[in-house]
Order: sequence, then structure tokens, then C-alpha cells
Amino acid sequence: MAETAVAPKTGHARVRKSKKMGKGYIPPDPWTVRAALSHGDIFTRLSVVIWGLGNLARKQFFKGICFLAAEVASIVWIILGAAPALKELPGLGTGKVIKVKDADGFWQTKVPTPSVVILLYGVSSVVLILLIIWFWSVAIRSAYKAQMLAQSEGHAPTFKEDCRDLLSGRAWLTLMTLPTLGIFIFTVLPLVFMISMAFTSYDAEHPSKFDWVGLKNFGTLFSTKGTTVNLPMFMDVLVWTLVWAFFATFLNFFLGMFLAMVIERPTTKLKGFWRGLFSMSIAVPQFVSLLVMNQMLQQDGAINRLLMNWGWISQPLPFFTDVTWARTTVIVINLWVGIPFTIMQITGILENIPAELYEAAKLDGANWWQRFMNVTMPYIIFVLTPYLITTFTGNVNNFNVIYLLSGGAPTPVGASAGKTDLLITWLYKLTVDKNNYNMGAVIGIFTFIVLAVVSLITYRSSGSYKNEEAFR
Repeated sequence: MAETAVAPKTGHARVRKSKKMGKGYIPPDPWTVRAALSHGDIFTRLSVVIWGLGNLARKQFFKGICFLAAEVASIVWIILGAAPALKELPGLGTGKVIKVKDADGFWQTKVPTPSVVILLYGVSSVVLILLIIWFWSVAIRSAYKAQMLAQSEGHAPTFKEDCRDLLSGRAWLTLMTLPTLGIFIFTVLPLVFMISMAFTSYDAEHPSKFDWVGLKNFGTLFSTKGTTVNLPMFMDVLVWTLVWAFFATFLNFFLGMFLAMVIERPTTKLKGFWRGLFSMSIAVPQFVSLLVMNQMLQQDGAINRLLMNWGWISQPLPFFTDVTWARTTVIVINLWVGIPFTIMQITGILENIPAELYEAAKLDGANWWQRFMNVTMPYIIFVLTPYLITTFTGNVNNFNVIYLLSGGAPTPVGASAGKTDLLITWLYKLTVDKNNYNMGAVIGIFTFIVLAVVSLITYRSSGSYKNEEAFR
């Protein structure tokens, strides 16, 4: 079905190209900046320089005053805060200690602002200026909307009508504002700051004053000559991170599903006891369990001593000193940590699969394996695909299990990353232990890219995305 979208009546018709409008189609917002500049009256167009003027002209006093106050505050902040920060951003400060006379005529030493502070203020200023530009567009669109509604309905919405709309028709906007602001402050801004840091020389040799170095850090990462960070080390950690995430996710999933199905069998007795038993590991703080296991699996730990006393082994097992043993150990221990969560997830799904599906399959002559593959498994996969993607992402960033259990060991002499280190634990060691924040930022960027690509491709290829109505 094709439909032509026409701008609101303003004496000029603005026609857009026809689009196929399927189910769930949301028409574009007609209150655009372009439409405001093309068809707005004098008050709407002046809102470009005087925010809220168009609203004030239509007796939307509260909204108009808010826009005007925001403009004044933005101008003051740009002059007093953003401009000085942006002025120092290209050079990241001078790094020179200077002496100045105070009011009493005494010389005082003025310590220069650290480059990291200048970078933070500069990046924050750039992001906030972009936010101000967006808010400027909101003010213009609001003025144009007030104009058009005043022409079509005789008056612009009052403050009470706007509040009623925000609590009913646009309640989604009201409810999502605070979470979106939180994502912006605690996710987007730190991400931009981290990306910026990757283009600097912020390391142990330049803790206070550092400079922009362009793509030098990326060149270091992809070279074979670096000692702290190099391409072979990065590829080794990257491949192991993906292998770890795969096994940590899908072994937990399939083994947890198997145990959940065993518990759900009609012939299984004491179902509550078994669920409670597996859930006990959830109640125990993870860091306590992992630290205890770390001590038990040491060369002189309880497990090796016990096995040697029993005569089962003649020398300690290399749980954290051999690469294969160490990687196998962290995967196995993670099963003990993660399977109970999977059992709880799948138990809830199994109890909600309609019994009619199994009865219909039995009438069609399906055996237990066919019922599992054609009824149980598709239902579980459909429901848990977002959970599996989230779990995979969490395992790529599973700092606790690796750092607390193995500490990245075994670590070759002179290497900055151990054989069980993930990208996230390697990043931690580079920044906290070695103060190489620039290289840590580079690795952080690639970690983000890997997670974003894998998550998007996997989710968009899943039935949960392509066929949302399948099990409704």
C-alpha cells in the first residue's frame, strides 16, 4: 500500500516520495527544522536565534521561558566553560610550571592542569555542544508545531495539555528520558573519552603531560616489534577471548538445558530439592567462590595435596602453569558458576511450553527426539536468543572469573598478557598495573567493535528478530 505524505497546510505543499507502509509503520514527524525555516512565520523563524520566541507568541509561556533560559545558560557556559576547554584541547596543555604573584605580592607556583583533565573537559564540551545543537533544533520544531496547531485548531497546546500528553499519548517519551540520560552520561560520554585517549601518548612515561599522536598506537598494536603490546599477542588474546566466550556460553546453555529437562521429567522426584541444590552457588558471592577455588587449585593447594596423598598423582597437576590445563580449568569452573542461572531460565520456559504442542506431536507419531528438536528446542532458542547474545557479550567481558580465578596465568616472561587473559583483563592490566592508558583504550575500541559486530549479526539473523509474532 502506497501513501503520499504531505506537510501540514501552510500555503505550500511539500510532497515526499511514496513509501510502502507495512504493519507498524510510523509516519515521519512533520515538524522539522527544514519545514520551520521554509513555512514558518516571523516568530518561528526568529526562534532560530531567540529560543522559545515562537512558543511565547502562541502563549506557551512556560515552554518558551524554558527554551529561552536554556539558550542563555548555553551561551554563558560556552563562553565561560566550553571555550577555554576547547582552546586547550588541540595542545592538551603546556605542561609547564609557572610562577605568579598573589594578592600579597608573594610568588606562588602554579601547577599546570594535567592533560587527562583537559582531554576530559574538551571531549565533554564537544559532546555537550552537540547536545545543545540538538536542543536548538527541538526549540525550532516546537515553535513550528505551536504555529501549525494554532492555525489548525485555533490555539497552541496549553501547559496542562502538554503535561497530559506527556503522561498519556507520549508517556513513552517521559519514561525513557531518564534512562536515556543515564546511558548518555555513563556510557556514551566515557566511550567517546576512551576513543579520544587512544589517539594520545597517555602512558607510564607521560602521566601528566601527553600529546596527540594520531594513529601511532594502532600502528603499535598491529606491529610485530612491540614488547608490551604487539600483533601476535593481540591475536592470541583475541582468539582465546572468542573461544572462551563460545564455550562459556554454549556449554553452560546446553548442560544447563539438559539438567533442567532432567529435573522437569515427570519421573524425577524431589524437584524442588534439585533446583535448590543447583541454586546454592548463586547465593554464594562469586568472588569468594573464585578466590577459594584459586587457592585450592594452586601447586600446593588442597586438591593437589589430596590427590597426591591418595596416590592418584605423583606430582602436582599444572592447573595454572600449563596453557591447556589453565584454559580448561577456567572453562570448567565457569560451568559450576553459570549452569544454575541457565537452569533457572530454561525451567521457566519449559513450564510455559503449551502441552498441546507435545500432544499434537505425539499424535503425529513423533518420538522423544523429534519432539525435542521440533517443539522444545525451537521454543527455547526463540525465547533465549537475546539472553544468549547477552551472555556471550558478558563472557567476552567476564572479568571476575578470569582475574579472580587464574589472574591470566600462565604469563610468559616479559609479556603483558597471560595465556588465560581476556581482552578485558588485559586492558585492566595495561591501565591499572602498567599505566598504559593509550594502548588500553585501543584494545577497548577493538573489544567494543567485536562485541557490536557479533551481537548485531547474531541477533538480526535470529528468529527473535525476524519473526517476533511467532510464539505470541
